[in-house]
Amino acid sequence: MLASGTFHHVYDFAYFELPFGIELPLPNLFGMQITKFMVLQLVVFLITLFIFRGLSQRIAGGKTASGWWWNFWEMLALYIRDEVVRPIIGDPHHHDHTHEEHNPLPHGEHQHPFKEAEHIEAEGRSSHNVHGGHPADKYLPFVWSCFFYILIANLLGAVPWMGSVTGDLNVTAALALTALAATYIYGAQVHGFVGFWPALVPSIDAPGLLKPILVGMLFAIEVLGFFIKHAVLCVRLFANIMGGHTVLGVLLGFLAMTAHLGVWWIVAPGSIAGQVGVGLLELLVAFIQAYVFAFLATIFIGMSLHEH
Repeated sequence: MLASGTFHHVYDFAYFELPFGIELPLPNLFGMQITKFMVLQLVVFLITLFIFRGLSQRIAGGKTASGWWWNFWEMLALYIRDEVVRPIIGDPHHHDHTHEEHNPLPHGEHQHPFKEAEHIEAEGRSSHNVHGGHPADKYLPFVWSCFFYILIANLLGAVPWMGSVTGDLNVTAALALTALAATYIYGAQVHGFVGFWPALVPSIDAPGLLKPILVGMLFAIEVLGFFIKHAVLCVRLFANIMGGHTVLGVLLGFLAMTAHLGVWWIVAPGSIAGQVGVGLLELLVAFIQAYVFAFLATIFIGMSLHEH
């Protein structure tokens, strides 16, 4: 009974649990049972659509969004664009040798790599702003979708009698597979659907038979790493959300365990204080995990676009 109460918030059911032990059953449509997490994911989609449909209408034509609600979501979107996607991906079509040809340094002098990266990024912004955007903005819709879907799903999990869809391994696995597919598709658009795989291996200058041996080993490592990195996306999101709600469930279970004991009045204040503290931490984790998923997905996309 305690285990059931501890984990029910991150388990999927064919009904919604309401206060006072009321259960709201969900229908079976054409042989497919509708579950709580299916409904919650639809709710997340509708909330996201409402927010960004409204925001896009308010900033259409270069207008400025007003009001704390719209400014909050605009701030998050701009942060992901300006601090994650644009700096990490940069310009996939920019090549270092072109930069050196146009900006030669005196013989024997080398520009600091960080300064060079800043110059390249600034050069890319100045050249592409004329045409109305940054080359990395092409990948923004996907990264934005990942970030806001996970964020709103995490926040919805903090609502009593709802559920944490991102605490379900099936949901996080689907998200990770989507990120894997996006990484491959975006990389294939640059290198080709077959050329994507050889592009994973950096160029090697080695003598004789050593070169094919090293290339073969690195190719196997890179291909395996390509799938492992996306599997980590799945596991870390699932584990963090599952772990947080499990702790909340255990703290709540202390109240039930001591309900008929004389120590209840001692346990109750500590249990409630612990739930409040962990609950506030969970709100922070909701933002952090959405950011981490979007950040890592952006890194993987950027790695697939640029030659090693």
